[in-house]
Amino acid sequence: MASTYGYINLISSFGFTARWRRQAVAGLPLASAACVVDLMSGMGELWRSLATALPASARVVGVDISPEMARRTHRKWHFPVEVRVADVLEWETEPAFADVVVSSFGLKTFDREQQRRLAYTVARLLKDGGSYSFVEISAPPFPPLRAAYMFYLKWLIPLLGRLLLGNPESYRMLGAYTEGFGNAAHFAGCLRQAGLVVVPVSYFFGCATGARGYKPTGETACPTAATSHLALVGQAVPPAIPVPPNPA
Repeated sequence: MASTYGYINLISSFGFTARWRRQAVAGLPLASAACVVDLMSGMGELWRSLATALPASARVVGVDISPEMARRTHRKWHFPVEVRVADVLEWETEPAFADVVVSSFGLKTFDREQQRRLAYTVARLLKDGGSYSFVEISAPPFPPLRAAYMFYLKWLIPLLGRLLLGNPESYRMLGAYTEGFGNAAHFAGCLRQAGLVVVPVSYFFGCATGARGYKPTGETACPTAATSHLALVGQAVPPAIPVPPNPA
């Protein structure tokens, strides 16, 4: 699947996945970041969006379970990159070293318990005041749109894989994973339970959803009431990451 993933992803989404990646990193404090961690990094597809704001002094650490995806990762950027082949839930690394944690389209394969563990992993990786953003393909809430979108994911994308690349089998699970995932609401709740400030985000009427926010400092309580029910259905530009308060 790694050999065709990028092409099918871009073509089958009509460019929306690239747009959602750009929106997912918009508002992140990349200009001041020293280290960005990309979880389930695939072939580094998100890094083109990071590159527009990330300084040459920063480093990007990509973590993916697939050796083939890691091998195919594009490494020629104006910032240094490291690619680790590891299960993000089992990845052993120092805590609190990331200024920013990001991830695009790797969340849907995680069950609810794995999402809980991932949320605590994000909290462990982030420095105090560090920011994060996740985006994932989702099942839209509006029934007619959901029916059409799921039909497209379950049947037309595998057919497109067969017609263009002679490889439909690897893409048959996309619809099943998306249907099982639903949306990022459960993961947002897990992030909140892990002590992070959370802003749920919805892209293009719920065809993709995500969560973004930051890790409070030790002295700062984690507010939840103002963000727990935020809906941004169809919003063209995601909200800016909330600014962590300066410690006294």
